[in-house]
Parts: sequence; C-alpha cells; structure tokens
Amino acid sequence: MIDRSLILQMTADVIIRTAAVFALFLLFRGHNAPGGGFVAGLVVVSGLVIRLVASGRVRARQSLPAPPATIMGLGLALALATGIAGWVWGDAFLEAAKVTLDVPLLGEMHMTSALLFDIGVFMVVIGVGTALVLALAETENGP
Repeated sequence: MIDRSLILQMTADVIIRTAAVFALFLLFRGHNAPGGGFVAGLVVVSGLVIRLVASGRVRARQSLPAPPATIMGLGLALALATGIAGWVWGDAFLEAAKVTLDVPLLGEMHMTSALLFDIGVFMVVIGVGTALVLALAETENGP
C-alpha cells in the first residue's frame, strides 16, 4: 500500500473546492470575456488529478457524480440539442436565443442559449478528461 500524505489530502480538499468555484466562474463568464465550458472543464479535470495524487484512484473515481461516459454522453446530448433548437425556431444551427429572466433577490438577468451549449461542452470535457486520467491511473501498479 502506498503511504499518502495527510497534509496533501487535506490541502487537496481545499484546492478542489476552490477549483470548482473558479470553474463555475469561468463557465458563466464565457463568450464576453475569456472563459467558457472548455476551460472550465479543464479546471475541474485538474482538480480530479489533484484528488488522484492525494488519495488514489479509488477515491478519485468515487468523487465523480456519475461514470465519465455518462457525463460525456449527457454533455454531448445537451450541446447537440442546443444546436438543433436553432433549427426548430427557424434559425441557423447553433443560433443563439436570448432570454430575460426576473430572478428573485438577483433582479433581471439576461441569458442566451449559448450558455446551455457551454454547459454541454463543460460536461464533455469533464467526461473525456476524467476517463483519460482514470485510464492512465489504472495502468500503474498500486491502489
């Protein structure tokens, strides 16, 4: 059994939570400024790599909400559905629709369908990245 550092494990929890919040910031910031689903997904995968180094592949796999293939498939379906929605409303494929929502406590918020596409890309990147990282970790000997 590999002797893992308790300090690294505790620090990893803080880093992963910080990376998750930063990834959400990047996801919602996209389009008008640097960021978006791809970069946010890479940040989440880097958090998984930290979990893998700190705690091992079993704990890294347990920290996922679903298997990587499921995350990847749902993200691809969401991105494709967002693209097809443009056709349904008579526009071009991936044509962005704009919606204004009145959210209690936050006020009026403007949102486009491109955010849903970015969320789909985010999920695809997480699915592919975690599948790759976990596959590479399983080729090594040890827990």
